[in-house]
Amino acid sequence: MNTPKISDILGIINKKFPFSLAENWDNTGFQLGSPSGSAQKIMVALDPLPEVIEQAISAQCQLLITHHPLIFSPLRQITATTATGKLLLQATAGRLALISMHTNYDIAAEGLNDILATRIGLHDIQPLRISGHAELVKLVVFVPKEHLSVVRETLFEHAEPLGNYCNCTFSADGNGTFQPLKGAQPAIGEIGKLETVEEQRLELLVRKERLSKAIRTLLSVHPYEEPAFDCYPLLNETIPYGLGRVGRLAEPVSLKHLADRILHKLGCTAVRFVGNPSHTVQKVAVCSGSGASLLQDAVRAGADLLLTGDIKYHDAREAEMLGIALIDAGHFPTERIMVEAVLSFLDTSLAQNNFTAELLAADTETDPFTTVMAQPHEGINTKENQ
Repeated sequence: MNTPKISDILGIINKKFPFSLAENWDNTGFQLGSPSGSAQKIMVALDPLPEVIEQAISAQCQLLITHHPLIFSPLRQITATTATGKLLLQATAGRLALISMHTNYDIAAEGLNDILATRIGLHDIQPLRISGHAELVKLVVFVPKEHLSVVRETLFEHAEPLGNYCNCTFSADGNGTFQPLKGAQPAIGEIGKLETVEEQRLELLVRKERLSKAIRTLLSVHPYEEPAFDCYPLLNETIPYGLGRVGRLAEPVSLKHLADRILHKLGCTAVRFVGNPSHTVQKVAVCSGSGASLLQDAVRAGADLLLTGDIKYHDAREAEMLGIALIDAGHFPTERIMVEAVLSFLDTSLAQNNFTAELLAADTETDPFTTVMAQPHEGINTKENQ
């Protein structure tokens, strides 16, 4: 097992949760440090808070991975007179690199919104607001027959799955011809002599953003000095990606019952909901963090309910008029679940890539909001007191 570099961690994350998926307004990815630096100890947190950065440095971590980016807007200066500048200087002094997995992790398959939807018991999960489809390229390479297995198996890691099937390729027999010229160093054949070789045409589907790496892998394993390969852009409609998720509960439940379930599943101190407590809910839309902007998308999807955080008063009134229920479980509880998930992902991915690193969860961050529950005798006019 080898110790990964920070660039290795970036590559592992980008392969599963491409940074190219991030929203245009976002600033996700590598934020601070040297790509060639070691990542022997890695901490994961929701926010790059002062206490989190201090904990990571005290634990002698070289890398902190957070959901929310520390550098969000362009910086004109980095000084200790601003909150962001002070944290950047603190991290730099502690030789701590920073990576943000923000909206790319929200949007990507098996990312935060899929985790949230699964956590509360949804099935048949689909993106709520589709922002695009993955672009595919058909990579075709011609390989001597006796080298087919090695080349194919090496390229498996780049092959796009087809539904529930992975390692999907196709091969067919053929004959290749070539004549090595002066200066060539042919693996097969002689200078100045026309050569005919039994070859296999090997095909696989590759995501466009992963094509360059697939070609580098191909060139590293192919026996020829100058292997022949083709790249065909495709119009196939692949699995869509986008913000939020919508799915179905196994059985319909009341709004109050689901609110209680979410309270337990997300470890909330309290949740707020909009709608009749006895209202039946089965089709549910979710958006981690602050997702009230997806209210109309949830209505168009036929959802009975939208689960998110940071719901404002006028969002609630709009939902009442649209006839859709809301559950506000808070920004922190709907996103804090990313820490456990990212640690699990890294643990598996590092082992698969023959890397070893110590992985830690930040335990110093808490929800910034404290909830005080009103008592009926206090005379506050809330639906809970009626």
